[in-house]
Amino acid sequence: LWVNGVFAGYSEDSMGPAEFDVTTLVRAGENVVAAECYKYSSASYLEDQDFWRLSGIFRSVFAYSTAEVFIADAAVTADPESGTVRAEVEVERWDGSLSLELVVRDPSGAIAAQASGGRSLAAPVPAPKRWSAETPELYTVTVALRRGDGILDIRHFRTGFRSIEVRDRQLFFNGRPVKLHGVNRHELDPRRGRAVTREGMLRDITMIKAANLDAVRCSHYPNHPLWYELCDRYGLYVIDEANIESHHLSYHACVLPGDDPVWEPAVLDRVERLVKTDRNSVSVTIWSLGNESYAGDVFRAMSVHVHELDPNRPVHYEGVTHNRKYDDVTDIETRMYAHADEIEEYLKSDPKKPYISCEYMHAMGNSVGNMDEYTALERYPQYQGGFIWDFIDQAILDGNGRMCYGGDFGDRPSDYEFSGDGLLFADRTPSPKAQDVKQLYANVHIAVDASGITIINDNLFVSTADSTFVLRILADGKPVWSSSRRFDVAAGASEHVEIDWPVDDYRASAQELVLEASQQ
Repeated sequence: LWVNGVFAGYSEDSMGPAEFDVTTLVRAGENVVAAECYKYSSASYLEDQDFWRLSGIFRSVFAYSTAEVFIADAAVTADPESGTVRAEVEVERWDGSLSLELVVRDPSGAIAAQASGGRSLAAPVPAPKRWSAETPELYTVTVALRRGDGILDIRHFRTGFRSIEVRDRQLFFNGRPVKLHGVNRHELDPRRGRAVTREGMLRDITMIKAANLDAVRCSHYPNHPLWYELCDRYGLYVIDEANIESHHLSYHACVLPGDDPVWEPAVLDRVERLVKTDRNSVSVTIWSLGNESYAGDVFRAMSVHVHELDPNRPVHYEGVTHNRKYDDVTDIETRMYAHADEIEEYLKSDPKKPYISCEYMHAMGNSVGNMDEYTALERYPQYQGGFIWDFIDQAILDGNGRMCYGGDFGDRPSDYEFSGDGLLFADRTPSPKAQDVKQLYANVHIAVDASGITIINDNLFVSTADSTFVLRILADGKPVWSSSRRFDVAAGASEHVEIDWPVDDYRASAQELVLEASQQ
């Protein structure tokens, strides 16, 4: 980056934020900012993901100014046990004449708590509502920097009360063992490439939730900042992943970064950017050190550093499965594309860690047919779910309206259509696979019999009180009777509800009667 012809800085993490202090380089009036993008650099060895290799700047570029005294950063947390919102605030040029004020507003916008003082603030909130993917209750936190009666700077954050912990060899969310119904998602728009929009991200979240998915892995790099805000608001559990993958080197030629201390500063910088940028996002549930880069002492250093930066979230990394010497690097036993019987063998072996499939059910072509073998593993306490590979087909629309895959532009070498492995087509049209996933990942199950229906509610936190259950009788395949009802079955409970099906009204005129119940 150059400002007015003067070199301002350089960054190699293509998916991480980069900020440059150009105070001494700008001048009154018109300024010239120039950026130069390199297709290849030393970072190329750390960014070997399986995806479209597109060049350029994908995220927003902007300049901003501050006063000489300003809020530089804040780490905001909300403890559900004590009901306390805390803010650790960094202030540029702090002195004794300054003070900070913390205001917490509940999900309705009403003031729930206030505090004032130095750079460590705490405000107790009475009877806080807890955040989860089922109940995404957000609190707004405002931090104001004051000198006397004047406000020098102000920042707004959103947070939620929730706890995440690995204990008793399980992953707990808000004190309950969670089963993650997840999907991997690359950032790609068939018309805009990696320059994704708010509308596109919101559409993706809507379709993820509609498929009964409750978790997403940011594969394999930090996502657009707005993505985390939307996951906070609409409720998704997020695995946030560092922009590190040395796929072809680490699995074929040499291990990188492995044990080489030369690479340690570069990867520590990447995970530190990840944590410090996204730590205030309540939806971020697990930190991931990267993808498909084997193991080594450098990954051990990364794990230690992430735990130091954020002791309240577990760390995930799959590569250690290839070298058990580094089992301590990850808090979770995580594998990709393991067969269901292989996973079951692990679950029966008195495992030391909870299990998650960070990638499974490679959704290429007419696949996902045996997914029920994996959801059946949810009967084991240490099985905590998995993330389907992946959400969308990665394809690019050409000028003729054709969805193109690798090789369609004459590009060589290429993996051809191997990027076409999504539950949705590239234009976000659902494939038949998505319907199968929606059924198998449903948290509410219904069984129909002649006397009524049995409702099994596998949600962790919400009852079925807000759901409408539609009852129907089909006579020779045609609906002849319908009724909408409300049934309040508590989270984690099951209940049989008596239904007076009026079958006698239609028995004489039909060869077959079908009783049907659905949740809406």
